[in-house]
Amino acid sequence: MLLAGCDGDAVSQEANAVASADRGLPIAAVEVRPRDLSRQVRVTGTVEPQVQVRLASRASGTVAAAFFEAAERVQAGDLLARLDTSEQQAELERTRALQQEAQLEYQRYANLQAGEMVSATEYQRARAALAVLDSEVTLWETRIAFGDIVAPRDGVLTARYIEPGEAVDAHDTLFELAALDALVVRPGISERDVVHLQVGQPIPVRLDALPELELEGRLRRIFPSADADSRLVPIEIALPADAVDRGVRPGFLARIEIPVDERGAVLAVPAAALGEDGDERYVYRVRDERLERRTVEPGVSRGEWTEIRAGLEPDDIVLATNPIDMRAGQRVRIVGWRG
Repeated sequence: MLLAGCDGDAVSQEANAVASADRGLPIAAVEVRPRDLSRQVRVTGTVEPQVQVRLASRASGTVAAAFFEAAERVQAGDLLARLDTSEQQAELERTRALQQEAQLEYQRYANLQAGEMVSATEYQRARAALAVLDSEVTLWETRIAFGDIVAPRDGVLTARYIEPGEAVDAHDTLFELAALDALVVRPGISERDVVHLQVGQPIPVRLDALPELELEGRLRRIFPSADADSRLVPIEIALPADAVDRGVRPGFLARIEIPVDERGAVLAVPAAALGEDGDERYVYRVRDERLERRTVEPGVSRGEWTEIRAGLEPDDIVLATNPIDMRAGQRVRIVGWRG
């Protein structure tokens, strides 16, 4: 009876194996379809004005008045501050008096020279003296003008470093002026990635301070050389003109995903599905529940997917796992799908 039972189990197992073979080997498969295998470069940068001007003093002196605060909007030509120029004013008045005296002297010599009552040398000396004083008047007028700090363009004052009564030296920074109607981000990009970028291409920008805001920037320019320390090439991404109206401010942290080496709609299979036979690359296509070996031309790999340039068509079904133990004509049945 025991022998009969053992024989029965063996027959049953053999029958199950035959039945399983008839149904086919269970496999996981994938449908070949276009996929986006573009590479994404993720960088961060700080929002900043495209134009930012540091307004420096053109003369040494004491601040007599400051007319605008930081964060105020100004227009080109607005007087932002004035230095005490009383000493220069006094020198200008003295020089103008000397100029008038020299003008009278020159006119007298001109009349005498017309009647040939003075020599040409004396006349030329009087004319030169007047010219010297004319230039000195211009000099003192210029030094007085240096006491006025004027906005060179429309913008917003982002910083003010002076108060009335303070002494400043020539070339000290007094204000910082930014044009907030044009905001940019200037991240650094690897030299291997920057060669894939083109001026004018759209680039999505997200801000940590405004996570729900989606901005579409434009690549405004690519700088001509890499930074000597980081070896990264700076680029400039211009934000939309209404960015400030939508809440964007200089100093916000921007996160940027830049598509490089774009491959937006290419056929791809799992990298594990590719087999190698010498110089040949192949996959197994599933057709009528049997495996069919197909020679393919692979392209780039992005993560777990590999581009297929030739050998497959859209909607083909292929084996999604390692094909090394498979053979053409083998009967299979799909029990799972990838992708």
